[in-house]
Amino acid sequence: MQDYRKYSSALRLAAVILGVALPTTAAGVFAANARQEQTGKQHLTPLQLESEKQRLRLSSAETEDRREALTRLGSMHHPEASRVALSALGDPSPIVRATAAASVLSLPAEESAAALLPLLADKDEFVRQQVAYAFGQTRSRAAVAALIDRLADKKDSVRGSAAVALGQIADAAAVPSLAAVLNPQSGLMPAKKNKKSKREQNPFVLRAAAHSLGQIGDRAGLPALIVVLQDEKAGDDVRREAAIALGAIGDSSAIPALRGALTAPDPYLSQAAHEAIRKISRLQNSRGT
Repeated sequence: MQDYRKYSSALRLAAVILGVALPTTAAGVFAANARQEQTGKQHLTPLQLESEKQRLRLSSAETEDRREALTRLGSMHHPEASRVALSALGDPSPIVRATAAASVLSLPAEESAAALLPLLADKDEFVRQQVAYAFGQTRSRAAVAALIDRLADKKDSVRGSAAVALGQIADAAAVPSLAAVLNPQSGLMPAKKNKKSKREQNPFVLRAAAHSLGQIGDRAGLPALIVVLQDEKAGDDVRREAAIALGAIGDSSAIPALRGALTAPDPYLSQAAHEAIRKISRLQNSRGT
């Protein structure tokens, strides 16, 4: 005991000489550690502090806590916050995975695309849908092939979101597949042996395909759009979208079909055709043709 006291006194004397204050109790040790931790936090930026707070929430057992953490990380619109959200792409809850898809979009496009790509084949419909929409936001061509595959998804919502995303990415490689959604007999897609192509029935998917062809602006989409425009059995809203897309592509070969739609019973279709003709004429005049 006497030796311990001598050793303790010597240690404290050395601490005084070195200017170091040693805690005398266990409570003092904990207080010192807390001060050190607090000092470390003081060196973090507000962004880092908030990101760390949400990172801790991602380990919560409550699904809603994790989802809200991802929503907050996404609203920060910063790569560091999106990088924290990456781990949630593998969350067991579909709603959390779907929310994470939108929360990683502040990363560089190719980085977020690489992380999202496996989820286009997720077993949950809502996850596939939200991931497709997220790809549209990235504008990354990395997912074009996978999005084209989703045009044949069993779920309407996924097919529609894939069509929307392909238009936002605007890669001409998607034109044959989008045209085939509107008209399976367009001849742009190779026929599959012993299998007839199914005609798309969902109006939202059809409108999205037509709109996306207009966004891409490739002449290869003209035949399918013209077929839809002239098909009186097609819904008026789908035909309107086809007319608008033809105007966006701006090729004069669409004008005869658009003129035919000027007398359509639907006044909105007639107006869309009229506006498309005017747009094409302006484009042709600006090109000097």
